[in-house]
Amino acid sequence: MGAILEYIIKGGVEIMVPLLLLFLIAIAYTFERFFHLTKAKINTAEFLTKVRHALRNKNVKEAVKICETFKGPIASILKTGLMKYGSPQEEIEKTMENAAMHEIARLERGLPVLSTISNLAPILGFLGTVTGMIASFDALAQLNDPGAVAQGISQALITTAGGLIVSVPALLAYSYFTTRVNSFIREIESASAVLMEAFSQMDREF
Repeated sequence: MGAILEYIIKGGVEIMVPLLLLFLIAIAYTFERFFHLTKAKINTAEFLTKVRHALRNKNVKEAVKICETFKGPIASILKTGLMKYGSPQEEIEKTMENAAMHEIARLERGLPVLSTISNLAPILGFLGTVTGMIASFDALAQLNDPGAVAQGISQALITTAGGLIVSVPALLAYSYFTTRVNSFIREIESASAVLMEAFSQMDREF
């Protein structure tokens, strides 16, 4: 902790403190998104198998109960479709589309923050680099304080490193979570198609 405080002072409180705050925010959102997306993940294959089995038996209520058991965004979206069974196909699809937009927004919550931090942190670090170099050149112009020149260069390097230290993990987290959300979207599209196919088969058999 003492070493971190020392680097904050050397890099300049006006730059390093905002970078530290950005780092803490990125860590908080990373953990929150990880637990949320992990909780939202279900065994999609098992879930769809049970739903199809219930619909083959013409038991829509049982399929709804299965959705309530599994929970998660995919189950929630299919539940909205099941609750509209008997309505025109366009209405069912529109209902599930609206539910999907709501669930995807929940999955993507916080990702813009990580993206912003990954872009903003290097800019703050570069700002510290510029101010550090300005201080170095000012000291160099006086020609009587080599220590001040070294201090300015040190500040420039520390803020650059600080910006990268904050930016890189935030960017990695953003890319990772974006990939996971895209995986959810593909599963939602597949599950919705399976449900509509099951509805069509049920209608043909009546």
